[in-house]
Amino acid sequence: MKSVDGTIGLLSIVQAFRRRIAITWMIVLIENVLIALIPLLIGLSIDGLIAGRIDELIILAAILVVLGLVAVSRRIYDTRVYGTIRLRLGTKLNEKNANLKVSKRNARLDMSRELVDFLEIEAPELITAIIQIVVSLTVLAIFDIRLGLSSIIVVVGMIAVYGCFHRRFYRLNARLNETRERQVDVLDFRTRLGVFRHLRALRQNEVAISDTEAFVYGGIFMLQIVFIIYNLQLGAQLPDITAGKIFSIATYSWEYVEAALLLPMALQSWSRLSEITARINAVS
Repeated sequence: MKSVDGTIGLLSIVQAFRRRIAITWMIVLIENVLIALIPLLIGLSIDGLIAGRIDELIILAAILVVLGLVAVSRRIYDTRVYGTIRLRLGTKLNEKNANLKVSKRNARLDMSRELVDFLEIEAPELITAIIQIVVSLTVLAIFDIRLGLSSIIVVVGMIAVYGCFHRRFYRLNARLNETRERQVDVLDFRTRLGVFRHLRALRQNEVAISDTEAFVYGGIFMLQIVFIIYNLQLGAQLPDITAGKIFSIATYSWEYVEAALLLPMALQSWSRLSEITARINAVS
């Protein structure tokens, strides 16, 4: 569970449970490759049905059945793997912080669960995003190189927008976690005014984080609008365009920006988890 230098973090958790986590991520990879192919197969099925063929539709149906089986299997396996990881991590962290106040130990146990939540929820989402970005970028570039170039530009723009707020996210999460560490002590004093001030401080920190997120994703959303409009306009002007092809261009363009949005979200999560890792490994 601990790394060579004794710290607890994402890397040490992955190293301790590398085989189980590798299996979950491999299933995620298979699942999302299948998902990424669906819009293309739907587009081919549309063109096939218009031409009087059902071969493409049969292939689409088979892929959907396999996808359903893989998705169900992953969720059953994930629950057991990450439940075990949370149990082991909580036990180790409680031993590590045995000399701290109950308030800090309680808060850090809650925070440590966010590390496992990242591996269980956000890391697979990031894998999903990367696969979707690669597949969408490839398909769009095959239709027309200009569609591929616009895809690269919009991702660079999204990351640049987030980069302007990275330090602020770290500072705000540090303030929020400091407040959370004092919660049990505040409740133990049993004063109504103290509890009110504590809850107000939590609210102020959460509002500040939410407002920052709103500005970041507002800027990113503007980039997405330009990207979608450009691709639709360009796609409609391509030679030999068909209903199936325009559907695929529209769908992959939208799924591309949805997937690309997870990149700045992952960076934000990394900022939060970096602060949590430093905090749960502190001696005081």
